Amino acid sequence: MIRGLIGFELQNRVNPPLPIRSTTWFSRFAWFTAVATLFLICSGGMVTSKNVGLAVPDWPTTFGYNMFLFPVSKWIGGIFFEHTHRLIASTVGFLTIILATWLWRSDDRPWVRNLGVIALAGVILQGILGGLRVTMLKDEIGILHACIAQAFLGLIVVIALVTTSFWRSLSNVVVDLKKFAPIKTMAIATTVVIYVQLALGATMRHQHRDLAILDFPTANGAWIPDTSATALTKINAWRDAQGFSDVTAFQIWLQMAHRFLALIIAFVVITFCVRVWKDVRQITALQR
Repeated sequence: MIRGLIGFELQNRVNPPLPIRSTTWFSRFAWFTAVATLFLICSGGMVTSKNVGLAVPDWPTTFGYNMFLFPVSKWIGGIFFEHTHRLIASTVGFLTIILATWLWRSDDRPWVRNLGVIALAGVILQGILGGLRVTMLKDEIGILHACIAQAFLGLIVVIALVTTSFWRSLSNVVVDLKKFAPIKTMAIATTVVIYVQLALGATMRHQHRDLAILDFPTANGAWIPDTSATALTKINAWRDAQGFSDVTAFQIWLQMAHRFLALIIAFVVITFCVRVWKDVRQITALQR
């Protein structure tokens, strides 16, 4: 997302954006919001890892209490992880409201102000999805919740980046847009592939199973796993003896897809970085 927006800003260099007022403080606040969002995602990961997403069975209340008034003495076991995740999410929500309002009032670039509106809509959607995950008991909602969380973090980081002096300095750079078109395309493609990888990872996580493949780099002793009915029977018999949950062919191939895509991403990212370093030597800021 960030790489793609670099191309977008260069494309609009002929109309330099008006400077943002109080840019230093806003940028600091935006980065603080990004860090808080990262902390929130880590908290959500803990909830999933410990399988305590339903430790608090109601929403938006917490065992009938206003969530902000829930007694600390009751924050025990899985309740602690789920309840604190909700509180951190609420904090990020309030930070995003301030961020969007501040951005709308202080930045004259329409596309940047729209990012603030999208961020506000995104955090509201995330809150609703988090609640529906509890009340509807749907793993599909959990997967969507996890995917949007990553996109939301990326959006907040973009907002923080485009309000920095580094980003605004790019508007003074004169470049050949045709020359940078391939880089922009590669940036978008790289972002999409990475996001697909995140979606695969979220799907694996919400299968509520142990790892479908327990060895690496091979898969159950082979480079291409055998997922026939006979092979699965043997695999699951061994897993049962070791205390692991049974797996399906879908879960095995899902993990294989995750591995294959990781190799593709490594190649794409390296290729992208080499291309950028080669083509933007005249733009010192972009070499960072």
